[in-house]
Amino acid sequence: MATTTGPDSTPAPGVVGATQLHGVGVGRGGVVGPVAQVRPVPQVPADAAVLINGVAARPDEVRGAVEAAFVDVADRLRRESERAPGVLAGVLAATAEMAVDPALRAKVLARMDDGEGAVGAITIVVAEFAAMFEQAGGHLAERVTDLRSVRDRVIAEIVGLPAPGVPHLTEPSVVVAQDLAPADTAALDLTMVLAIVTELGGPTGHTAIIARQLGLPCVVQTAGATELADGLVVAVDASAGIVTVEPGNDLRRDLDSRNRLEQSFASDIAPGASSDGTPFGLLANIGTAADAARLTDSPVEGVGLFRTEVLFLDRVAAPTVEEQSGVYAEVLRSLAGRKVVVRTLDAGADKPLAFAHQSDEPNPALGIRGYRLVRTMPELLDTQLQALARAERETGIKAWVMAPMIATPAEARDFAAAARAKGLSMVGVMVEIPAAALRAREILAEVDFVSVGTNDLAQYAMATDRTLGELGDLLDPWQPAVLDLIAMTARAGLDLGKPVGVCGESASDPLLALVLAGFGVTTLSMSASAAPAVRFSLRRHSTRQLQDIAAAARGAADAPGARAAALALVDDEVRMALQL
Repeated sequence: MATTTGPDSTPAPGVVGATQLHGVGVGRGGVVGPVAQVRPVPQVPADAAVLINGVAARPDEVRGAVEAAFVDVADRLRRESERAPGVLAGVLAATAEMAVDPALRAKVLARMDDGEGAVGAITIVVAEFAAMFEQAGGHLAERVTDLRSVRDRVIAEIVGLPAPGVPHLTEPSVVVAQDLAPADTAALDLTMVLAIVTELGGPTGHTAIIARQLGLPCVVQTAGATELADGLVVAVDASAGIVTVEPGNDLRRDLDSRNRLEQSFASDIAPGASSDGTPFGLLANIGTAADAARLTDSPVEGVGLFRTEVLFLDRVAAPTVEEQSGVYAEVLRSLAGRKVVVRTLDAGADKPLAFAHQSDEPNPALGIRGYRLVRTMPELLDTQLQALARAERETGIKAWVMAPMIATPAEARDFAAAARAKGLSMVGVMVEIPAAALRAREILAEVDFVSVGTNDLAQYAMATDRTLGELGDLLDPWQPAVLDLIAMTARAGLDLGKPVGVCGESASDPLLALVLAGFGVTTLSMSASAAPAVRFSLRRHSTRQLQDIAAAARGAADAPGARAAALALVDDEVRMALQL
């Protein structure tokens, strides 16, 4: 950490009238270090000349130069994806595909043919595509940053300027940007990155996902972040979602204490359990085979959510049985017999696929998504189940498979029959629709296990788009109505003697994990970096204490009250750790 100190109350250079910036925190870590601002996008006039080797291109050369620039940008993004870790590799590869998207390029060239300058044409067309993405919301809205990154790189290419992005870091720094495109993240020297702060982005965007995966403190939606001067020392508290300018010694000591505590948590590698020995499986969420490989030396007990849609994103056709089975086999081998729960394709709504797009849906979040794709493209599920069964045979390792967006016992029965017909024996479903929670007992009668997706469950229970920051309070997993649905599902599992897991972000909260365990949830799946704190929290409470904490939270009138009620009953050492 940097050691420069400064007053707690005096505004610092580069920030007007504020010593704290507030945003949405990702993770629990806290660090202090100097700001390193990502290079801004160069301001280029719409009629700027296209250059070839530093010389203005002739009129008959301009079209070819622009086409070549899109291809060159895509090629560089693909090369960066080959060096990038985990989820980032897939995101970069997907961004590369955006750079050579035929519709995007065709519209740019058409405007140029109509007399528009190259820079102006690229700017206008990308703005049109960005507006469509934002209107669609969800995953597409979060891809707007990637789309604009393509725009900026192509424009820089055709006018002979260096691509905007991350500066070369010479000391451990806090990287600050309006938002980070995947290409920017790939360019980071992670040995020099203490934390990431962005003005835009969201807690489910790619920057947050990658920061969580890498264990980097991150604060997104931080108004005023880009006004911070390079070299200015800041404290980034991901737990509180606060960036403090020129932090004082008290805050530095608090963050140091928290970091030492987190390190001490990591030294405990015992299986998850209560103080009186009730076991709770602590599992990791992954998106790629590379993510699974990084768990080789991790004390997590397996994978509770393998998001297979990463294999399908930004492809013109679904991956084959051979392609999929190779990836699934690699994941199973990496975990060497530890539990691996594979979620079948969760596409549609905020995760559209080119080959499975439902163009006429007025409300995609309530349309054909997840398991419901069997209504229009049954071959997608059939191929995926076939690939999973092949991976099992090749490795001799059993996989657990579950379907997303199950609403009725009949859907659970049909999915289980399809999976078992392929030879898969451990079959479950996701509970993320209130109807599934209300009929959890009947659904569990059809399958071997269920896993609660609290992100979507909160969205549907509270009738709130999970991508709208303005309604974040309604999406709080502490909402008593959401807790009721989880408790109802867990009770059904206890009564029938079948496992009930949670794989939403709420599982990574060391306090909320106590409530979930108190309901009777048997496994908690999260980013691997979150597991030590959850393990610590669980191991300091008996089964009866967990049940009391859960009952207090569920009996509260609102989300803040539920959290306060739970916190009032926790072990003193855990309470101190949570409040540091």
